[in-house]
Amino acid sequence: MTTEMITLKLESKFLREIDNTVRNSNYHNRTEFIREAMRNKLSEIEKQIAIEGLAKLKGSMKGKIKRLTKDELDELAYKHMEEIKQGRDVFKELGL
Repeated sequence: MTTEMITLKLESKFLREIDNTVRNSNYHNRTEFIREAMRNKLSEIEKQIAIEGLAKLKGSMKGKIKRLTKDELDELAYKHMEEIKQGRDVFKELGL
């Protein structure tokens, strides 16, 4: 996989916080820290989208299925994210 360079402007205080975190953790450099932070944010957004999709599905099935627990919703959201990463979106396939 090829990588591309981006330019990022940060306040000095914020950059010092990042540098302190890098120094006091398992990160080797700023790039590694920022890359992981961005991956985590993308994953968080994907999970939220999956949960919202499940909520729509849940609403359309009101009275037809049992109420899912938070753990069950989290598990379904995780499975949905994995399917999206593999190029499959069940909600789109079902027109939801």
